[in-house]
Amino acid sequence: MTIEPLIKIENLKKSFPIQGGVFGKKVGEVKAVDDISFFIQKGETLGLVGESGCGKSTTGRMILRLLEPTSGKISFEGKDITSFSHTELRKIRSQMQMIFQDPFASLNPRHTVEKILEEPLIVHGVKDKKARKRKVKELLEIVGLNESHLKRYPHQFSGGQRQRIGIARALILNPKLIIADEPVSALDVSIQAQVLNLLKDLQKNFDLTYLFIAHDLGVVRHISDRVGVMYLGRIVELADSEDVYTNPKHPYTEALLSAVPIPDVDFQKERIILQGDVPSPANPPKGCAFHTRCPYAMDKCQSEKPVFKEVEKGHFTACHLH
Repeated sequence: MTIEPLIKIENLKKSFPIQGGVFGKKVGEVKAVDDISFFIQKGETLGLVGESGCGKSTTGRMILRLLEPTSGKISFEGKDITSFSHTELRKIRSQMQMIFQDPFASLNPRHTVEKILEEPLIVHGVKDKKARKRKVKELLEIVGLNESHLKRYPHQFSGGQRQRIGIARALILNPKLIIADEPVSALDVSIQAQVLNLLKDLQKNFDLTYLFIAHDLGVVRHISDRVGVMYLGRIVELADSEDVYTNPKHPYTEALLSAVPIPDVDFQKERIILQGDVPSPANPPKGCAFHTRCPYAMDKCQSEKPVFKEVEKGHFTACHLH
């Protein structure tokens, strides 16, 4: 018997129009996310990595329907939520929450911590004021803050504390899925480890499922069960975390991993320097999008788009080498 994944993405696409001229006519489009498919099992963490602008955050926002997909299908607990109305979405919104990259920008500076955390409960119809206050206090303690912080405002906290408030807000409605969009990239390295460990503990205690978006491969390895690598709007590799790090199949993944510093001085992989810049998503190369920078590019890479397929058990890649 196959277990139904918590979230399943099929052929998801998102294009943004480019407007130009006097009348602002559409003159082209940016393919931010270009036909991607993956799933996340209940209780699992899928890490999504890639350079800035590759479509990671757009993917996360589409799953929550904060951005509308151009085409494709998003299934949550077996239900197709792609065509849900705002009323239908509101009913399941409490089960899907987001932790944002910049906790200062995502917390209302005019509200106290108590009001920030209480607001989702009010919006979702928790009428018992005592129950709301109790829940807020309890959750604040779970993320490592205390009752004395309730009456303070976001600017009175450090970056790490603000992110803990952001995590508490995401958890307040007991969600099943959390999309963490670069949740530690704005924090000091010492604080990053604390927040990552907190996220792992919360996952165990609350049976959470994470889509963890990041560009730091070291961070992703620490927290993810499986890793998907994105390049120019497409997933080019997807496998178990250890498999991706020890046995990468795609040249882009190899290049990314070669840039990760290794603590062992006696063993340092040779750095792979990619030539040229990332092509524009408004005008992607024909064939394989990576062929303009790939050290192994062949003639067919320039004309044929590689199929994203399973090359070893549980290891998927889109590359003509396999």
